[in-house]
Amino acid sequence: MSRRTISSGWPVPPPNRRSALRAALAGIGAATLAGCDRLSNNPAVVDALKSAQHLSHGAQRLVAGRKAMAQEFSEADIAKTFKANGTLAPRDADYRALMQGGFKDWALRVEGLVEQPAAFTLAELRTMPSRTQITRHDCVEGWSAIGKWKGVPLAHVLAQVKPLPNAKYVVFRCADSMDDPAAAADSRYYESVDMDDAYHAQTVLAYELNGQPLPVANGAPLRVRIERQLGYKHAKYLMRIELVERFDQIRGGQGGYWEDNGYEWYAGI
Repeated sequence: MSRRTISSGWPVPPPNRRSALRAALAGIGAATLAGCDRLSNNPAVVDALKSAQHLSHGAQRLVAGRKAMAQEFSEADIAKTFKANGTLAPRDADYRALMQGGFKDWALRVEGLVEQPAAFTLAELRTMPSRTQITRHDCVEGWSAIGKWKGVPLAHVLAQVKPLPNAKYVVFRCADSMDDPAAAADSRYYESVDMDDAYHAQTVLAYELNGQPLPVANGAPLRVRIERQLGYKHAKYLMRIELVERFDQIRGGQGGYWEDNGYEWYAGI
């Protein structure tokens, strides 16, 4: 869950945001953290993330532009082991059944504010135009890893369903319950982005990592890569994509699982 990357084509994030994040991470000993669940209870991290949201979002769109690219790397830069964190294997019964069947019965539903709702199997997604990119995943915990991702651009999938004019956000619905799957309340992971990030060239629905089918620990069968944002935006175990005009009536109203727990919605890097 996480990221941050800088290149000649990708401006350095605003100094006050970077300083706040560094201070927060230094104060909690980020290198010793085991998962993002611990961070949600740390006021320093939550305050640092929340304080810079509007400044970061506006500054990046103004200075970097909507089509600015995150840095890409060479094969030699790929980490020998790409760290997995957060949920490593969903406990939910429906996901476990799909996994045991090799995801042959899995399909990604795309619906909401679209003209033509559809469902795509993993095999169908693999036949679509693909993009391969080597990028750095930066976690709010303070670690980074470079991996090679292959998947179908989200823009291509959206073109198949034809978003309606009032669609303003893309919501990613996932298979992993963050609390007990048997609990009454829905705690399945979810995330969202605006249409600018949804249509960005580096936003892909990834089904391969480092030349191999996506491992379960890294989000099999499909995860989203949103390369210009921190890793908690890169939702794993995708089951459904929903286009909406607003997200304030979804769950906690903040646009994502961690956002409902105090993180900022826009996690630009």
